[in-house]
Amino acid sequence: MTERDVIVVGAGIAGLVAARDLALAGLSVTILEASDSLGGKVCSQRVAGLTLDAGAESFATRGGTVERLVRELGMADLLVAPQQHGAWLRLLDGRTLPLPNASLLGIPGTPMAADVLEIVGFGGALRAQLDSLIPWVVGSKERTIGALVRRRMGARVLERLVAPVVAGVHSRHPDEIEIDLAAPGLRRALKTRDSLAGAVLALRDAAPPGAKVMGLRGGVHTLVSELAADLHSAGVDIRVGNRASRADSDGVTTESGERLHAAVAVLSSTPEQPAGGARISLATLVVDSSELDDAPRGTGLLVTPGAEGVAAKAITHATAKWQWLAEVAGPHRHVLRLSYGGDATDLPDDELFASARADAESLLGVPLPQSSILDAARENWTAPSQGGRYPTGVLPIGEGTAGTGLAAVIEQARNVAATVLSQRSE
Repeated sequence: MTERDVIVVGAGIAGLVAARDLALAGLSVTILEASDSLGGKVCSQRVAGLTLDAGAESFATRGGTVERLVRELGMADLLVAPQQHGAWLRLLDGRTLPLPNASLLGIPGTPMAADVLEIVGFGGALRAQLDSLIPWVVGSKERTIGALVRRRMGARVLERLVAPVVAGVHSRHPDEIEIDLAAPGLRRALKTRDSLAGAVLALRDAAPPGAKVMGLRGGVHTLVSELAADLHSAGVDIRVGNRASRADSDGVTTESGERLHAAVAVLSSTPEQPAGGARISLATLVVDSSELDDAPRGTGLLVTPGAEGVAAKAITHATAKWQWLAEVAGPHRHVLRLSYGGDATDLPDDELFASARADAESLLGVPLPQSSILDAARENWTAPSQGGRYPTGVLPIGEGTAGTGLAAVIEQARNVAATVLSQRSE
């Protein structure tokens, strides 16, 4: 039996951050990772000679959570803001329009604005405007984004605006996304501003000036190597290729039968992982096209679920979004990231890449013949189900409980680590 202060199961970004905080506070920490690499979804891939993010390529600036960690790791000089080209939306009828400016997860802050009217029509915008006349308590107890928007603004805003944005960000329908995880503070702002639209504007006004998301020159995956360096310096025992078969309040048993005792707590992002998470395939294309140089659809598009002729859920024009990447890629070379769900995740690589080329051509509005494709790569992910059950005494961290996005995941991991340290000092 091996005894440590803390055992972290899973070396995704949550596990690495929690382990770092605990180790730097003087605790002995072991990390168990089933795969042979660190970082989980924060990882890289090589495509056409470029080292690219294979998972997250940006992070929300809210709360300054990720930026604080970046600065602690000595990476402040790598922080970059995206280009301000804006994002677009592919509608059910095939039109492609810019996303409304004053919105949060697609929820409009000004329902009768021209850019909202273009997407939901007069009837849909008028129904959403009724939100200002409905008492704030209506919908305030709803658990999900979908239920809240449906009650206050109607089905058309939900399906034509909110659903494609939420699906692009969280890979789920708004009916599956909890309000307090996806939009912290929205419920409280609804009460103080008396309307959902007012709440959206309040949260946008409260956000710090500048970009709502940021990235890192060289890619977000560079976080992992810096975290790993700190962990090694702090004496953390990192065991890759070592899967946990059982976790409880007293420790972890590995698949090989080794029992590791944790004197204080077990932090876990993966034990007894709930089944049923959404499957996601990310197809990355590197293309040679001078017609994409002017970013004809901004930094990318979100696709309304059910839009005909397009299988992708979203496309990011990464070289239009990140100036540093455009410089690295070189003249007329563009990086396109397309995300897929459902049956498309079962396609063999050649069929997925063919679909990605056709979808990119349709969404961006420029010809992309097969000869323009310099290289392609694929990553498959499974989004964890929310609200899974964990063994008594185990402190869960990661997407399954924190929600999607680096800001949410890192904030939760650090809060849990702080709780462990506080309990130990009592």
